[in-house]
Amino acid sequence: MAGHFITFEGVEGAGKTSLIEQVRVGLEAEGIDCITTREPGGIPIAEQIRAVILDADNTAMDGRTEALLYAAARRQHMVEKVIPAIAAGKVVLCDRFIDSSLAYQGHARGLGIEEVRQINAFAIHNTMPECTFLLDLDPAKGLQRIAESASREKNRLDLEKLDFHKLVYEGYHIVQKEDPYRIRLIDADRPLELITEEVLHLLREHLRGF
Repeated sequence: MAGHFITFEGVEGAGKTSLIEQVRVGLEAEGIDCITTREPGGIPIAEQIRAVILDADNTAMDGRTEALLYAAARRQHMVEKVIPAIAAGKVVLCDRFIDSSLAYQGHARGLGIEEVRQINAFAIHNTMPECTFLLDLDPAKGLQRIAESASREKNRLDLEKLDFHKLVYEGYHIVQKEDPYRIRLIDADRPLELITEEVLHLLREHLRGF
């Protein structure tokens, strides 16, 4: 039996990582075999590319270079981890995927959503998530969460001005309106327990449809 590919998106500090862990615990308690992973990263080669992309010293990185590095990391992650897990019947819970590139590089960097989509079409070779949860949070609140967190890694994207993160937020909403059936908007300005409960409910409904 084929597995499922579920992704989680949102601005910096939206709470994706914490939510994914809670969703994993909830699904496994119901006997559902799932794995968690992230982008960029998830496997050694992609983690090495992640280190280059997010290195706070790499402020000279060109927007197109950034987009291509994300796509390269995504390709390796797909063939080495995501696709085999789906084929093995697992539910893959992934922190970020192509929608991040569309919002960050396509819209916020001004490269063009369609242009970045084309780069990634080559990378993912028609493998798209069947369901995406977009954590909807004011970017200013997300950055405040990061500033107050002692454990959250601070990276190059965290150094961007608030205006950049507002563009990311805007880009996500453009992409969501293009594909509202796949991308579900989730109010992330609530306690984690309530968000987890809603997402698990929607995910159970989704999985029952297969």
